[in-house]
Amino acid sequence: MISAYTISGIANIINGDLIQSNDPNFIIRELAFDSRKIQHESNILFFALVSSRNDGHKYIGDLYTKNIQNYIVNRSFKDVDKFPEANFIQVDDTLKALQTLAKHHRKQFRIPVIGITGSNGKTAVKEWLYQLLCDNYTITYSPNSFNSQIGVPLSIWNLHSNSQLGIFEAGISKPDEMNILKEIVEPTIGILTNVGTAHDEHFMDIKQKIGEKLNLFRNVETLIYCTDNGLITEVLMRTELTKKIKLFTWSRKKDTADLYVKNIDKQNNSTEITGVYNQQNIKIKIPFIDDAAIENTIQCWACMLLLGFSNDIIADRINRLTPISMRLEMKQGINRCMIINDTYNSDINSLQIALDLMINQKQFQKRTVILSDILQSRSSEYELYNEIADLLKTKEIQKIIGIGEAISRQANSFTIEKEFYKTTNDFFSDFNLSKVENEIILIKGARSFNFERISNYLELKSHETVLDVDLNALVNNLNYYRSLLHTDTKIMAMVKAFGYGIGDIDIANELQYHKIDYLTVAYADEGIELKNKNIHTPIMVMNPEERSIESILKYQLQPEVYSFRILHLIIQAMEHNPQIPHINVHLKIDTGMHRLGFEKQNLGELLLLLSQNPKIIIESIFSHLAAADDPKEDIFTRQQANLFSECYDIISNHIGYKPIKHITNSIGTIRFPEYQFDMVRLGIGLFGINAFANPTKLENVASLRTIISQIKYIKKGDTVGYNREYTAVQNMTLATIPIGYADGFPRSLGKGNGVVLINNQLAKIIGNVCMDMSMVDITHIQAKEGDTVLIFGKEISIQQVAKTSKRTEYEVLTSISQRVKRVFIQS
Repeated sequence: MISAYTISGIANIINGDLIQSNDPNFIIRELAFDSRKIQHESNILFFALVSSRNDGHKYIGDLYTKNIQNYIVNRSFKDVDKFPEANFIQVDDTLKALQTLAKHHRKQFRIPVIGITGSNGKTAVKEWLYQLLCDNYTITYSPNSFNSQIGVPLSIWNLHSNSQLGIFEAGISKPDEMNILKEIVEPTIGILTNVGTAHDEHFMDIKQKIGEKLNLFRNVETLIYCTDNGLITEVLMRTELTKKIKLFTWSRKKDTADLYVKNIDKQNNSTEITGVYNQQNIKIKIPFIDDAAIENTIQCWACMLLLGFSNDIIADRINRLTPISMRLEMKQGINRCMIINDTYNSDINSLQIALDLMINQKQFQKRTVILSDILQSRSSEYELYNEIADLLKTKEIQKIIGIGEAISRQANSFTIEKEFYKTTNDFFSDFNLSKVENEIILIKGARSFNFERISNYLELKSHETVLDVDLNALVNNLNYYRSLLHTDTKIMAMVKAFGYGIGDIDIANELQYHKIDYLTVAYADEGIELKNKNIHTPIMVMNPEERSIESILKYQLQPEVYSFRILHLIIQAMEHNPQIPHINVHLKIDTGMHRLGFEKQNLGELLLLLSQNPKIIIESIFSHLAAADDPKEDIFTRQQANLFSECYDIISNHIGYKPIKHITNSIGTIRFPEYQFDMVRLGIGLFGINAFANPTKLENVASLRTIISQIKYIKKGDTVGYNREYTAVQNMTLATIPIGYADGFPRSLGKGNGVVLINNQLAKIIGNVCMDMSMVDITHIQAKEGDTVLIFGKEISIQQVAKTSKRTEYEVLTSISQRVKRVFIQS
């Protein structure tokens, strides 16, 4: 089923030079550009893509050690001779080569292909069309949101001999990009979802953006779109596309559309939509009530009508649509496990994406997959589960727990450790919880198997206050800071204080995956825990204590050296451990903060000690700006930077080499770009908190939420809470929420000072904040027990909570108790 070409054949297709060929007939089945997702030797062709911030050529050495043998490289790559067992194809542009190969592959298939573009809704429409059509076609479709200049070619590569229908989404951010994607996708049916404000900065106006998106549909047979946006019709007419292609229109306003949507009736948990098609009244009911889901469903409705399905079949299938989870949740599990909850759907594409996330969690050595029958597949049962077994083996999964009659029948396909159960109830009856310990578990099942029960069963039980951590937002913020740096400037990330209260191991693992250069912790035991969880990135320890020096040596941590006492302790420890060849340290210079560090007048004595102890290697020299966030102190900040440079030059000239030089933190990186030097240190700025950053560039990483435990009705004159601090001035409705100062909820938010958000409305905190509970006034809010309560997040910022509670953002984050469950979310 998987695409297969020889390496020499690919060279001909992309007009490249096969300059070194150990085996010209080597079969290529997979394409890759992200070295982090390649686990071991396989039939992979690696494209060394080059961007403004990264260069895939620098990872070839690491891949070669994994026995990856096939590479597409730019002609400027001169290190081919270092890899004698590899095949290399040289091209002018590796991205264009990838796109050319995908274009050629697409031409091998004479099947209908649905191409989808628009500012919003692309992925939802694609996923729902797959759910609606998979009973009739063997479908190849874009994994997740693979709609970019890289993602689209990789999606097209998945077309195989059994494919009967393709569904691909395409997204653009700049003019002319869609022309490239059109040549790759070549859709026969087009769907334009809508056109919004995303990436407006790269287009002259909305009309240009519409025209660019319409380029995807130049050769389609039929285009589906909503005529309610008059600008789309205007641009369509101007481009004369209407003379070349057929249109299938739908509208809420115009009864002349092919599908006229007469009425939308939102009910409690569903929506009934009435329309007119071919002069017949038709109706569907969908299990959603939000406007975006309604619009996306109508796009699917129109597509199925165009494909000739009866409305009875459409209505039945649409009513059974399941929500599209655009993100995966990682939660703490029992017995020191991590749970990845992906219980929304089950197919090969989404399984591979979930497995990639799983294998990136390097803190776990054992990986287990709990998988249900794959219901949405037209492949033979034997072929399907053999493909899954191969995939699990490729991804180095150690154990499969299969649930379902079909997967149980194919148990022999799996050669790894395995258990099988006919039903979910059988699993609960027979599974031994003691079998899982210190492993990462992916739970992935079709909706009908009710795997939410398994997720809840394996999840670590804690109270209902949760800190959601958006790892995609973390990566976005990291990339924002990277965009401000010179290409050779390194980044040191601070993960001290339990990762600013968010979770040090999981944050460190994500930063390591994204090639951070250094991590920093406050104490050695934090660094040891990271090392024990497979964190290999160099770790600086800010406060090396006397009792921890031996452990620092053992675990190859890198201590900050800020005093002669610490330096003498390290010298003594090295003398006691002559087998250790050297230790890398970070020298701190005090340039005006007057907290820790060597001062300029100490340098003579310091350099004498260093010259007498050549096993001490200075990894970096750094200082700390005292007031980078205060424009009134800019003169002092510049004095600090100048003094630091003087000290750095004295030390580096004496030792004969140049250690890494760094002084700026998150704010300093933005306000003082001239002081980037060799490295910057990022802390709370990675979590979206930086008053000097472009507010449209940083995203909120952490959201704290809880629920309503109980609702009470009190009369005027009743008192609330300890010490009867609050007296009701009228009859009131109160909600008790399970969060208190033991969770890190500031007591200063009580007595009407702070607010929470319930059902999109603010509610005041009344009375004193208790240890485990707080009370809020919901007299003006329609709410019920169990409803979500937002403490801080998108609608109530951490900055707002900090200001109201008279704390800093640092205090708000780092005060969150570890009894509050952390849920890590990744799209």
